[in-house]
Amino acid sequence: MTTTTPVTTAPPKQRRERSYLASVGLHTTLVLATIIALFPVLWVALSSFKPQWAIQRTTIKFIDHPTLDNYRHVLFDTSFPRWFLNSVVVAAFTMLIGITMAATAGYALARFNFAGKRTLMWTFLLTQMFPVAILIVPIYTIMANLNLIDTKLSLIIAYCTVAVPFCAWMMKGYFETIPRELDEAAALDGLGPFATFWRVILPLARPGLAVTAFYTFLTAWGEVAYAMAFIQTDKNLTLGAGLQQFVPRFNPQWDLLTASAIMVTIPAAIVFFFAQKHLVAGLTAGGTKG
Repeated sequence: MTTTTPVTTAPPKQRRERSYLASVGLHTTLVLATIIALFPVLWVALSSFKPQWAIQRTTIKFIDHPTLDNYRHVLFDTSFPRWFLNSVVVAAFTMLIGITMAATAGYALARFNFAGKRTLMWTFLLTQMFPVAILIVPIYTIMANLNLIDTKLSLIIAYCTVAVPFCAWMMKGYFETIPRELDEAAALDGLGPFATFWRVILPLARPGLAVTAFYTFLTAWGEVAYAMAFIQTDKNLTLGAGLQQFVPRFNPQWDLLTASAIMVTIPAAIVFFFAQKHLVAGLTAGGTKG
């Protein structure tokens, strides 16, 4: 009869508790970082309720003669509503086209082997290496040859060239975290590649799609360089280019600019509100492979 010697395992090491001074230092640092990050936004928000003379005065007051005249003037006496609508149209179409192209390209790169796959992946990476200042001239030439200058379509195409390559790489990484067995099971049920993608894989990719939607929306919503280069008439200006009119060289209209800046953040905040529960999961999953 043989006897077995019980194996004793060492208890897991307890995580060392943080000292009181370390906790105070950590929380103080976090509070200071939060104040530094939020102070410019808070200052712009408070300044948007001040008259122009109060914003430009030398003495600093957080609240000084609060008024809604800045917002009333921006909404009813300027072209801000038209610029806002143009930006919504451009950002919405950029987001829809960006999600469609990035999701389908990412799924193809993650699941299929085809001729030119590696070249396509390297092309996506290379497009992210060039700054906007270098790309404006060739893209402007292309748009001029297509007679698209001073149209919203030119901005949508330009923004997609910026957002789609990065989002395709991110979606590729996210699709690779979804087991291939689901594709095989769908094929056994008689589903083709597109039906598998649409009915099985895409519903599981909502976190990745949320990140893609948020990124493509912000790419189009706050962009200035392409909008200034491609749009020439006031009726087609977007917010990024239109707000430049509030900052003339010798007399900046800070009252109008601060009020406009606060209203510009509202759509981005709404998109973030609906996407935020998926953002962390989508970013971390997309960064594990690929």
